[in-house]
Amino acid sequence: MAISAQEYSIKEKCVLVTGGAGFIGSHLVDALLAREASAVIVVDNLFLGSLENLMQAQRSAPFHFYREDAADLSVMDHIIAKHRVEAVFNLATKALLYSFTNPEGAFVVNIEIMRTLLYLQRKGAFQTLVHCSSSEAYGTAQTFPMDESHPYVPATPYAAGKAAADLMALSYAHTFGKDLTIIRPFNNYGPRQNKDRGLEAVIPLTAARLMRGEAPIIYGDGQQTRDFIYVEDTVAGILAAYEKPASREQVFNLASGEEISIARVIKGICAYFNYAGEIEYRAARTADVRRHRGDIQRAQEVLGFEPKVKFEEGLRRTLDWYTQRR
Repeated sequence: MAISAQEYSIKEKCVLVTGGAGFIGSHLVDALLAREASAVIVVDNLFLGSLENLMQAQRSAPFHFYREDAADLSVMDHIIAKHRVEAVFNLATKALLYSFTNPEGAFVVNIEIMRTLLYLQRKGAFQTLVHCSSSEAYGTAQTFPMDESHPYVPATPYAAGKAAADLMALSYAHTFGKDLTIIRPFNNYGPRQNKDRGLEAVIPLTAARLMRGEAPIIYGDGQQTRDFIYVEDTVAGILAAYEKPASREQVFNLASGEEISIARVIKGICAYFNYAGEIEYRAARTADVRRHRGDIQRAQEVLGFEPKVKFEEGLRRTLDWYTQRR
């Protein structure tokens, strides 16, 4: 029997977020609590995540945290059964830059978590799975803009793991008819983005260097581009993917639709800090994606998705957050 849209309301549902102490995950947790989920369960091993990201959530009675590995079948089976979880949002992974120090780990973590979740879903442990993939699965743009039919050309082990997990999830959805949606965000930025352990992204890395009085760094010529999307817009898209039954067995890009060069990003951060000094240029990173810009037509039509935060405004909000906490 078809499931109505009303049955996919977050309100009074028990949901679980893997990687919920991380950057995007913690913002999703806050949004789920704001929408009155009956309980929000977070499973995170704190490899990148931080309990500081969940300070607001921890003051909420329906919130529960487990410092566990989301790939551990027995652990996940126990937690999901204990709380009678109805939906799982999978955001657990390891950062792209981890590919350069532990390529095997960066690849396999995505597969192992997906295998665990798909087994439990097929067993009937929970109903709905919303999986958060990455635009890195596409690699450098072969067609422009990049829609969901763009070929998989992953450039790093992290990206290959994301692509493999996506294919595994879609195969289960098609074979077993499971209630499953894949979200593919482009380059997220915003408050709480990881800034530690040498795995930080360009915005927190550059902000931290300038606050320490160090020169910003550009790898390569700076003309490589990304499609930056503010984290609140991504979270809105993830929630819409759960709420819209028409999203099932499909992949959705979440992006701003704007192509922005790394040089422009660095220039914007320098302007915020009134920095007029030298920029340190270093050799281009191997396997660095050259161009990205997402096509969001499918997300607009099916999810009603519309990014609201322009890059300059989002960058200001992000840098305000970092400076307030330095």
